[in-house]
Amino acid sequence: MRIGFDISQTGKAKAGCGYFADSLIKHLVSCDKNNEYLLYSAFGNTFWDKEHGTSTCRLNKSNCTHLLDHLSHHESLAFWSTSAAIDEEKLGNPDIVHGNNFSCPRFTSARFVYTLYDLSFLDHPEYTSEENRWNCFNGVFNAAMQADLIIAISEYSRQRFLEIFPHFPIERTRVVYLGSRFQDDHDEKSVADLEPDNFWLSVGTLEPRKNLRRTLLAYKKYIDIYNDQKPLVLAGGQGWLEDDLESFIVNIGLTKHIRRLGYVDDDTLNWLYKNCWAFVYPSIYEGFGLPVLEAMNLGAAVITSNTTSLPEVGKDAVLYVDPTNEADIVAGFAKLQDDKLRQVLRFNSPRQAKNFSWSKAAKQVTQAYIDVLELPKKTSEKEIQKQFFMS
Repeated sequence: MRIGFDISQTGKAKAGCGYFADSLIKHLVSCDKNNEYLLYSAFGNTFWDKEHGTSTCRLNKSNCTHLLDHLSHHESLAFWSTSAAIDEEKLGNPDIVHGNNFSCPRFTSARFVYTLYDLSFLDHPEYTSEENRWNCFNGVFNAAMQADLIIAISEYSRQRFLEIFPHFPIERTRVVYLGSRFQDDHDEKSVADLEPDNFWLSVGTLEPRKNLRRTLLAYKKYIDIYNDQKPLVLAGGQGWLEDDLESFIVNIGLTKHIRRLGYVDDDTLNWLYKNCWAFVYPSIYEGFGLPVLEAMNLGAAVITSNTTSLPEVGKDAVLYVDPTNEADIVAGFAKLQDDKLRQVLRFNSPRQAKNFSWSKAAKQVTQAYIDVLELPKKTSEKEIQKQFFMS
């Protein structure tokens, strides 16, 4: 098979979608020697990395070919936004194209596999920008009409998709869980002025869906009640609708108790996960919850939400809270004052995390590629309507 693979979000400052594509393609090309991979650094019309030709995942493998690295933004938009079918010859004439950044181009010959992350932009439109909601909705809607196979990153995401698009054939869906990119031998880089086992940790892009403001309010109440001097460390790049977060921290009197690190590299993140007192992640909505898995994999005690996909990841190895209830989050902080409970969670976390791996994900995706070629190419709704009116 010739498999076209979207690596457009694997460049600098990558977040969830980029980590998925980056980790998956590295494991695919390592474990699959029978197929050829065509890697597209520019993909679709909803995401653009001006350094895509150099910043995205670079794989010097005999079964890999990098394509579209030379495209300017204007050229990329012209190529992917054509009203006609995509010129598949310029894509290397793939048998399959796998999209990973919410865009859903239309292909004439190639089967199209679409990665579905979540539907938070529909379930919680208040937690995203208008532009992002528009891009995500268009991509998922088009995928519901014309994708040959959808890979959801959790059972929760698959079920929400099928509830919203009930006519999409369930046999054209698969669930493929993510893995952790951190291993025991991963390099570590400590953070100055942070003592091991003496800080709480929160990791994630700064956006309302991550529930950071309610978490900060809960943390403030907790330290006021229990006089805990351990700071709360925030690691993650700037997202949307959180531009005044620093003012919020000042206004609730937390300046001396918060360490904002911004976007950190993997070596630093590895050290933070391993050395935090506990990892705190009461997110409102997740398609999977990769930071929870990464923290568990490295032996952190985890506080997370009892909603969406997170119980699929944590099972009985984490402490759950209601993310909409500030008092419940306060109680979560308080419960982990008990070091015995903390040690139980630290013991159980890596054992649960072993159920997930990128090697397993790569094998499942390879099988999905085989399966999609055995299915007839999915007919889009426009073509169905055209056939109906012509009959």
